[in-house]
Amino acid sequence: MRLSAPAMSIAVVLLTALLGTPATAWDRRVQQGETLARTNCARCHAVGRIGSSPLREAPPFRELHTRYPVEDLGEALAEGIRTGHPTMPEFRFEADQAEALIAYLKSLER
Repeated sequence: MRLSAPAMSIAVVLLTALLGTPATAWDRRVQQGETLARTNCARCHAVGRIGSSPLREAPPFRELHTRYPVEDLGEALAEGIRTGHPTMPEFRFEADQAEALIAYLKSLER
């Protein structure tokens, strides 16, 4: 079966849109999570791929997945994290914010 030039163009556009959407949505979610981390957590935690945490007892975000599955943090982030290092303030995020922060933490596992 051979497609005409216009049909081929439409097929390419549709395929590009279908393949590009999940990555774009994921990237946007990761970017939102990174913004939340930098805004709310960076004064104590190293939130990027390199560097030390400004507060010694605050673990770098890139190491959290070695301590426990970060996807399990969703409920704690939404209800308010009260554990962590001794001086950690309580944080409460909306469900979509918690999902974005978890997506960012998952991106640091690579």
